[in-house]
Amino acid sequence: MIHSFIFSEGKLVGRDLELEALRLVVSDKGLIVWVDLDNPTDEEIKAVLDSLFHFHPLAIEDCITPSSLPKIEDYEDYLFMVTHAVDFNRQDKFATTELDLFLGKEYLVTFHRTPLRSVSTLIERLAKNASPGPRGPDRLAHSLLDLLVDNYAPMLSELHTELEEIEETVLSKASDQNLVTELLHVRADFSKLRQIVRPQRDIIDRLTRGDTKMIRATLLPYFRDLRDNLARLEETVTGYHERLMMAFDIYLNKAAGEANEGIKFLTAITAITIPVMVVGTWYGMNFEHMKELQSLHGYQIALGTTLVFTVLMAVYLKKKKWF
Repeated sequence: MIHSFIFSEGKLVGRDLELEALRLVVSDKGLIVWVDLDNPTDEEIKAVLDSLFHFHPLAIEDCITPSSLPKIEDYEDYLFMVTHAVDFNRQDKFATTELDLFLGKEYLVTFHRTPLRSVSTLIERLAKNASPGPRGPDRLAHSLLDLLVDNYAPMLSELHTELEEIEETVLSKASDQNLVTELLHVRADFSKLRQIVRPQRDIIDRLTRGDTKMIRATLLPYFRDLRDNLARLEETVTGYHERLMMAFDIYLNKAAGEANEGIKFLTAITAITIPVMVVGTWYGMNFEHMKELQSLHGYQIALGTTLVFTVLMAVYLKKKKWF
């Protein structure tokens, strides 16, 4: 599906034009054009990216081929950026959606395979005309990227809640058989998020340097603020990841401690039975000349000796807190 928005002097003057009309608008140097390709067909991709805007074949290939990492390429007449929106819920876990941007002097082309909240939110704002429209495609690009970063907050909140639940489970006395699996899943989510946030911060940082003609000087402070937001986001994710690793270490130490307690208990039981084993083995030998066997109270002496040493061993182990 192709969505198009035409701006003149900061006002929305047209939207969702036919391809032929859109071709005429793109050739008009006084208008700002935003074309959004929402899960387009192959014909729509060729018509817009190739026939209408004549983007580089490598850029088009990078656009239609999913990429796991953000990137930015300068093609002199336009910038090509690969960014990622994130989503998280308890059922589907961590998910990312790629958003590709072609930023020129008088146009912005966006491409995504699935609906994005940042794109739909910006479209709603423009449709309501609640505020002056953008006077440049760089402003549109900033608005999209800003909304994309803002949508990281609910995901971080969900991950923080899950992290706290894991910490409570680790510190509780009851053991959870699924805890290790949950720890590994959350660890993978944090690692994937860090792999996305850092390159996106690098992309925005490159836009703030002022070495590209596609970003006006008046927009640089806004992109710097966006870069700072991503830097704080990266610090938060890093802190959560460290807390998760600490919880994992506590769980491993707790499991090792429980195993040691079990071994200690079994060792204590073995130690208590030593007097029984010694006395029983000694007097169970089939020697002919054993005075104790001929004694009138030999059985009582053996039993008493066994009980006394067993009690003494139990008292000793109790003082050592082995059980």
